[in-house]
Amino acid sequence: MKIGLFIPCFMNELYPKASMATLKLLENLNFDVEYPLEQTCCGQPMSNSGCSQDAKGLAQRFVKLFKKYDYIVAPTGSCVTMVNDHYSEFFDEDDKDYKKVKTSIYELCEFLHDVVQIDKLDVSFPHKVGVHNSCHGLRGLKLGSSSELNVPSYSKLKNLLSLVSDIELVPLKRDDECCGFGGTFCVTEPDISVAMGKDRIKDHEDADARYITGADMSCLMHMEGLINKENKRIEVLHISQILTGELV
Repeated sequence: MKIGLFIPCFMNELYPKASMATLKLLENLNFDVEYPLEQTCCGQPMSNSGCSQDAKGLAQRFVKLFKKYDYIVAPTGSCVTMVNDHYSEFFDEDDKDYKKVKTSIYELCEFLHDVVQIDKLDVSFPHKVGVHNSCHGLRGLKLGSSSELNVPSYSKLKNLLSLVSDIELVPLKRDDECCGFGGTFCVTEPDISVAMGKDRIKDHEDADARYITGADMSCLMHMEGLINKENKRIEVLHISQILTGELV
């Protein structure tokens, strides 16, 4: 089994530790992982801004580069949702390469939980942790149950974190509320975005969390900026960093 590792462009530039933790986690599970050096942005920011022609070029590049892998794994729910739900307009309906990529790409937690179905991790993380459910991961990839739906409660992120020794997952008052990042939304509507981000941080603080974790580093980045601006004690960590058992 050959895995193509896709790292979001902003994570490659700003969060190398979380990116390396993703690679380490997959390699610790004895997967053959390859990181194509030619990879670039998936095109999500362009798509969000209505620049469809720019997004189309990046989508075609992505498919051409990753079609050869058995699985494509990425530490981000939003980019995976971009490929799954928004690439179709850039390809013919019967394009076999896009069909191959669409059925092969998984967000990291989705891959570990649903495909690999891991049931143990020999790691420890003795801290109080709050789980942030990103909108794309929750409602796009179904990584957890949404409060607006009448369905049994579940969380693939919490299931994976429960395999970590000594961790304490704290309960939040609003388990699936948006952090306000929203890609270009935080640029076009900064006041609303900041207010929403502060609400999410306060919920974690009220629960006495030492760390906020999640499957989308973009959401964590948004909250980290607000945390750093106010010199708060709480920190953010991508879930891959906790699942490796290290503050890498």
